[in-house]
Amino acid sequence: MNVKLPAVVMLAASAVFAGTLSAAPAQADTGVDVFLNALQHYRLGDIDPATAVRVGQDVCPMLAEPGQNAANVAAKVADELGRPLGPATMFTGLAIQILCPRAVGALTDGVPFSFFG
Repeated sequence: MNVKLPAVVMLAASAVFAGTLSAAPAQADTGVDVFLNALQHYRLGDIDPATAVRVGQDVCPMLAEPGQNAANVAAKVADELGRPLGPATMFTGLAIQILCPRAVGALTDGVPFSFFG
């Protein structure tokens, strides 16, 4: 069998290309997975996951707004989720702890928190 070099190169290139198409999807965001698992653990798992992630990720920028504190953010979360303040406060605390590590560091250091500096 006499195979020419360009044919071998094309075959190898097509095999590599096919391999990239059939590769496993990229890993999910582990912070989001941890957050959703924590919500489940604390019996807040009945919130739609897409809504939970969207509202949870909104907590960090809300905290960075001047004059905001966790209580104000929890009240906004309660409105967003249509939940009482108690579960919304738990949700907000989990979101801060898991999705806002810079905020946690700033709060424990007593330093004003900002995403912009």
